[in-house]
This record gives sequence, C-alpha cells and structure tokens, in this order.
Amino acid sequence: MTSNLTTMQGVKGLRDIDVTGKKVLIRVDFNVPVDGHNNITDDRRIRAALPTINYCIDHNACSITLVSHFGQPKSGYDAKYSLKHIIKRLERLLQKKVEFVEDFDSSKEEIAACSLERVFLLENIRFHEGETKNDPELSKRLASICDIYVNDAFGASHRKHASTYGVAEFVQTKVAGFLMMREIEAFSKALENPVRPIALVVGGAKISSKITLLESVIKKVDKLIIGGAMSNTFLKALGYDMQGSLYEEEYIETAAKVMKQARENGVKLYLPVDVVTTDSIESPVVVKVVPAQDVLEGFKAVDIGPATAKLFSEAIELSNTIIWNGPMGIFEIDKFSKGTSKIASALADSYAYTIVGGGDTADAVDRAGEADNISFISTGGGASLELLEGKVLPGFELLDRK
Repeated sequence: MTSNLTTMQGVKGLRDIDVTGKKVLIRVDFNVPVDGHNNITDDRRIRAALPTINYCIDHNACSITLVSHFGQPKSGYDAKYSLKHIIKRLERLLQKKVEFVEDFDSSKEEIAACSLERVFLLENIRFHEGETKNDPELSKRLASICDIYVNDAFGASHRKHASTYGVAEFVQTKVAGFLMMREIEAFSKALENPVRPIALVVGGAKISSKITLLESVIKKVDKLIIGGAMSNTFLKALGYDMQGSLYEEEYIETAAKVMKQARENGVKLYLPVDVVTTDSIESPVVVKVVPAQDVLEGFKAVDIGPATAKLFSEAIELSNTIIWNGPMGIFEIDKFSKGTSKIASALADSYAYTIVGGGDTADAVDRAGEADNISFISTGGGASLELLEGKVLPGFELLDRK
C-alpha cells in the first residue's frame, strides 16, 4: 500500500510546469448531486476544483478547457445530464464568465485562439460513446485541443476512461491538479506514518464491495469497526438469525475468515451489539431496538442501535487516526439515520486525524452538520476505496513523473 501511494505522490503537479501561453485541458469532476429541478444540492466537488482552475488563470494560460462527466446517461445526449445545469454555479464560484461548448470538435479554432483567462466548459463527456470505452479516437480528439493535460478529477480517477486515462497517451505534458495531490497526501498521512492507534470504520450495504479493502488493511490497522448492512453478514457468520435483514449468504465464510485474521493479527474487531429494526423500510409501522442476536421474525436491521453507537464512539475516541468509509444504516431515511449521525459526531469530536471516504459517507457527514470538523473529506467514493485497497489509480498511471 505504501509503495503504491509513493508511486502516485511521484507524479508531476501544476507547479512543476509552466502553463503560460499554453492551451490547458483540465479533467474536473463536476458530477454533483442535484434535486428534481436540477438545482445543485452539494457543490463540494466544484469548489474542490477551483484552486487548479484559478492557478491556470493566474499564470496566464492561453485558454482553459474543462471536461467532466455528469450522471450516467445511457446513450447520447440527454438534457437531464447536460452540464448546462452546472455552469451558473461554476461562474458564481469562479467569479468569471465560462463559455459553454456543446461540440468541442467544431470549436477547436475558438479554443485555440489565445485569449488570456478564457475558460470553456465542454458538454458532458459521457454523451460520447467512446468515453467509458477509453476509445483512442476520442482520446486523440481531446488531446488535439490542448498543449497540457491536467487531471484533477479524483472522483473519476479509478476509471480507465478516455478523459481520465486515454487522453494522457496523446499529450506531451500531463500532470496532476491540486485536488489529486491533496487527496494522495491526505491518505498518505493516514496510511504511511499514522499516529496509532489507527481505526478503520467500515459500513455500507455489502461486504462483497469491500472485501478487498478488509483483506488489504487487516494487518495495518489496530481497530476494525464494522456497521451498516455489511455487518449483518458478519453477525450471520457468528450464528445470529438476522431474519429479513440484508446480508450476503455467499460471503458468510469470507466474513468468518476476516474475523479470524483480525484475531491472528491482534486487531480489535467491533460489531453491532444492538440494532434498530423495522417491519418495513418504505412504510414502517413498528421500529424496535433489539440485541443483535434477537432480530424478530418479519423484521430487518436498518441501523446500529444506541449501545453500539456508544461502543463504536468509545473505540473512536481512543484512536489517533481514523478512516471512515460507508454509513452505519439507511441514513437517507431520518428514522434510520441516528447511528450514522452519532458516528459522524464521534469523529468530529475526536482529537484524531480523520478521513472520510467520498460518496454516501461524505453526504452523511454533511447531513450531520459535521463536515467542517473532519480533517479531510475525500471527493471520491470508489476512488478512495481503491486507494485504501492499495491500488495505483489509473488516473495517475500515465502522468509525467518528477
């Protein structure tokens, strides 16, 4: 894991090159959540890209072109996923006009016309079929509109797509943006030379999505705290009848193996001792807190209980480095969000160095009102997970090295 982080730390950043008079293409991650009226509900990812964009403006780049995906359009143009919904917020945060480009192939000359401080935003790159297929033709077309490629899309850096990976093969100068480097530095601080004890708090729905993570870190952490629906599989491995709770039958043996490895490596493993249960997630009539081994017939566990929240919080309080990835329950529903909120508060109240993985966990911390009290909140859910698993992210692989 350490060597992989060192590999990624070794790429060149913006300060290692001269952008003056150059056409700069910046891969940003503007895949922000919106409501039913296309209003942005969390602009954290846009704000995270501002230092890189402003650096290029302040250092007289000839032109600055931003490329991003937004949502998951199925095929071709879909107005719902147009980046036009993003541009007003971007202009307000950037405090300058941004020119929207629907077809970058037909706008090459305009982008190439050197006009200092001119910023372009390309339409959603996933409207191009070749983006997710890492199509070399699309990569070449993107490369043709720039002299310098800057990857600052950490949230998409775990994917080998044309705009996050392929384009770097066809540009002479390719570097990491400030956000990419900040993410790596934050995880390096937590994983390379952590102040012990170090605790990994893991939640979310499925053990299958995090088994590589668990196997990678079991020898590197002092405490492993498991909540969320994935803990049901561990409780099932202990012989508990979880009734209608979500668990993965095919991963029960895997859960038992992880618990055995934790014991062998002296890792303190924490599992729920009580759970919040309900007769229905969509239309709950009865909500009960019961011991983890006493889930009633017809009920399902949907959150950690108060005793578990206290147990987990005490383990967190006595840790000096904490990494959290995955909520403790169905936090999107208020009745089942208390456990996740209490863990967010426990992290915020600790004196530890705290990192929160992106995606749902970052959203949960924000909902709990504790975002400002966390040492570092990652902008990438899947990317941060793969980083914790010890992988070199594809977004770093082809960038120039120091």
